[in-house]
Amino acid sequence: MIDIHCHILYGVDDGADTMAETLEMAKMAYRNGTRVIAVTPHSNLPGSKRNFWNEGLKERFLEVKSAVKEAGIPVQILSGQEIFGKGDVAEFLKNGDLITLNGSRYPLIEFPFKERSENVLKKLESVLAEGYVPIVAHPERYEFVSENFESLLKLKKMGCLLQINTGSIEGNFGRGAKVNAKKMLNSHTVDVIASDAHSPFMRSPVLADAHEYISENYSTDFADRLLLRNPKAILENKTI
Repeated sequence: MIDIHCHILYGVDDGADTMAETLEMAKMAYRNGTRVIAVTPHSNLPGSKRNFWNEGLKERFLEVKSAVKEAGIPVQILSGQEIFGKGDVAEFLKNGDLITLNGSRYPLIEFPFKERSENVLKKLESVLAEGYVPIVAHPERYEFVSENFESLLKLKKMGCLLQINTGSIEGNFGRGAKVNAKKMLNSHTVDVIASDAHSPFMRSPVLADAHEYISENYSTDFADRLLLRNPKAILENKTI
């Protein structure tokens, strides 16, 4: 399986605190069937921790990539960011302040949980206009989706992709997120499932349970599409 949303890069956001935690997350992911992880530190945040792509962040990424290899953990580590949808995201992507997943045309973008749907649409339209294909991070957790599930169809029609967190399927983010995640699975509006892991202890990088749940309740082919084929196509910059 392939995880395109994981806060495994230590010491840069609210994810892994130390290299030891990073390596434990990589081991845990491998034990549960994950073979590729895109690191997605929170970026473009309001305030001091903006995490624009710079030499410091690049060095930390290369350090983690090397450490996972030296530790003998057979998990491929690829670059990426979870981009907060504020400011001129399209311009930041164009000038290299923000990056896509593995250098593809797919940026992973999140929004404030109480953001209005019209603001989300406007921001994503500007990103699409520059030739990128936004992946909306965990839309099942957004208030506007709970208020009007049809808003997700607008995002799909625009050309966006939608990513569900494994924890939402399990009910870890509340009843609303779980209900929305099930609706997305039932309607096949979801494109990718990822861990959004933050540590080896809570919100861990385990995809196997989600794969099992979807295989049992829908089909193994559907599970493979969401946890393997679509993420692979994204990281290889292919069309979904």
